[in-house]
Amino acid sequence: KFHFYVCVSPSLQFKRMLNRELTHLSEMSRSGNQVSEYISNTFLDKQNDVEIPSPTQKDREKKKKQQLMTQISGVKKLMHSSSLNNTSISRFGVKTEKEDHLAKELEDLNKWGLNIFNVARYSHNRPLTCIMYAIFQAVFTDLEILAAIFAAAIHDVDHPGVSNQFLINTNSELALMYNDESVLENHHLAVGFKLLQEEHCDIFQNLTKKQRQTLRKMVIDMVLATDMSKHMSLLADLKTMVETKKVTSSGVLLLDNYTDRIQVLRNMVHCADLSNPTKSLELYRQWTDRIMEEFFQQGDKERERGMEISPMCDKHTASVEKSQVGFIDYIVHPLWETWADLVQPDAQDILDTLEDNRNWYQSMIPQSPSPPLEERGQDCPGLMEKFQFELTLEEEDSDGPEKEGESMGYFRSTKMLCTGSPGEEDVQREANIEIVTEDTSPVDT
Repeated sequence: KFHFYVCVSPSLQFKRMLNRELTHLSEMSRSGNQVSEYISNTFLDKQNDVEIPSPTQKDREKKKKQQLMTQISGVKKLMHSSSLNNTSISRFGVKTEKEDHLAKELEDLNKWGLNIFNVARYSHNRPLTCIMYAIFQAVFTDLEILAAIFAAAIHDVDHPGVSNQFLINTNSELALMYNDESVLENHHLAVGFKLLQEEHCDIFQNLTKKQRQTLRKMVIDMVLATDMSKHMSLLADLKTMVETKKVTSSGVLLLDNYTDRIQVLRNMVHCADLSNPTKSLELYRQWTDRIMEEFFQQGDKERERGMEISPMCDKHTASVEKSQVGFIDYIVHPLWETWADLVQPDAQDILDTLEDNRNWYQSMIPQSPSPPLEERGQDCPGLMEKFQFELTLEEEDSDGPEKEGESMGYFRSTKMLCTGSPGEEDVQREANIEIVTEDTSPVDT
């Protein structure tokens, strides 16, 4: 459990704390090191230096045949039928023989845990169309709601099934086009807006010029926020907003300016993007299997190219169970806990499900034979003891003295180290972490 209070630079403080904790995790076992590297490389906006293999003659010839860089790939020519009339529009926007089954599934549309796979099955793989027909009630304007729906719809369009870092490391055309910055997210946006230029595809044609400009700006902001390397900054800003809400007299955020409103929308889409572990266990496991298969396919490509295999992408060594526990502990739970504070008490069921799923994956981690307790105690004093320590940010470290604009605070961690001996592959460890950063200078919140 992570907890930190309002400060001048929460993002920087949070990264420091998490880096320390991930260092400890990486020292526990080889699989722990993989999980630590994956979280660090994916969510901390930190890229490792890698040796990029020189392109072969075959690769050079292939690039020559590729289309011009200025053209947006991924936009396929669409086949259009005659315009629909009112009598031809189905109840849920799609023609299906299973309309009653579809209606039954959509009864849970406003409940957490909607079975999207069943909706896809009954709608001939057009679940988004069905869901778009539902009434979207919120505190936001119609234009903001429309922008959020469109951003969610295109946020992964034409995804190649590999990471940003893979595209950068392989000198891809996309990485070159977008200067290695949020490569996939920029591509999804480009394809999404390019599709609007196709014949009969401009769903925003009745908006005014000003409305289109505003919508485009919001969509870009939301989709770029799905770049996982921006996670810590998003979380820190959201936490600051939540703490601001707590100290206001009414306890309610006004959201009376664009910055605050788009911040909530960005985090809403980001939460949805990281929502698989919060779904029912059946759905969560399906998504985990699909995502890990995608990771392993990338690992196979890296192996074929003679590249270093990315963390959690080696099908021979990756621990799916440990990766999910670490993913929840360090990334998903802190985010959803903060979101739950913002919308309290409406997200409590989500947190409960998340914790149940975390415990299930923890229970599925293979157990290694352990030496007697007294032997573990000799090699690792205090191994089975619960202990606390405090680490102030005023300590001398490699970062030097605290810079202007950063806040002082402390880091408190309560840990339980479980079975295992030094050097053993499956040493296990659970951590309960509280991060509190307090500004020493007066700051208006």
